[in-house]
Amino acid sequence: MIKEFNGKKAKIHSTAFVSEFSYLIGDIEIGENSSIWPGVILRADSGKIVIGDNTNIQDNSIVHGDEDVYIGNGVTMGHMVMCHATTVGDNVMLANASVINDGVKVGNNCLIGASSTVVPNMVIPDFSFVLGTPARIKSTISDKHLDMVKKNALSYVRRTKMYKKEGGFE
Repeated sequence: MIKEFNGKKAKIHSTAFVSEFSYLIGDIEIGENSSIWPGVILRADSGKIVIGDNTNIQDNSIVHGDEDVYIGNGVTMGHMVMCHATTVGDNVMLANASVINDGVKVGNNCLIGASSTVVPNMVIPDFSFVLGTPARIKSTISDKHLDMVKKNALSYVRRTKMYKKEGGFE
């Protein structure tokens, strides 16, 4: 469901996939080949949400912020992620059930591990591998993990195209 709020409504690129069972509210932009899966809530009632190209936001995740939220290109937001970050860079994976609190800035080429809780206003530098509750930077992301992040995003671009071709899901 797509709802206008304060006179603003989602702008969705023609190649993007938005499940009919997602809920989009307010000033949202969704880029090329990106996908919004069932149960996702994008709530832009306090600021704008911009989602880049080739990004996937998986089932039952929530994106909301008290200011503008920018989610980069090639991002995978796994199942049941709660994201209140102000910035998520390019080629980032927020793994399943991670919690990204208010004001967080995630750099490019990062992996946030499953069920991690990133504390408010944390700044995560480029190429970080982050784990835990509370989340800590464990190391620089390995080439193997960065390759996995990029391949996962591309697999969802392919899936997006399949769902668009099949039709009836939007």
